[in-house]
Amino acid sequence: MENRPTSFDDIPLVLSVEELMPILHVGRNTVYELVRSNQIRGIKVGKQIRVLKTDVLQFLGCQEPSIEAG
Repeated sequence: MENRPTSFDDIPLVLSVEELMPILHVGRNTVYELVRSNQIRGIKVGKQIRVLKTDVLQFLGCQEPSIEAG
């Protein structure tokens, strides 16, 4: 059995694609497509993509969009 979070509190603040796959119940290519299509905001760290917990919750409709400071 996969070790997947059972509550929002168990989700790390920053997730890799591999950590996001079981949370969304989708495959690797689907996560990359969600990031590529800007449905989930991804942050590129070197050659890897990371996704913030807040962005996952926003995608799932659990949180209002955050206002970017700038």
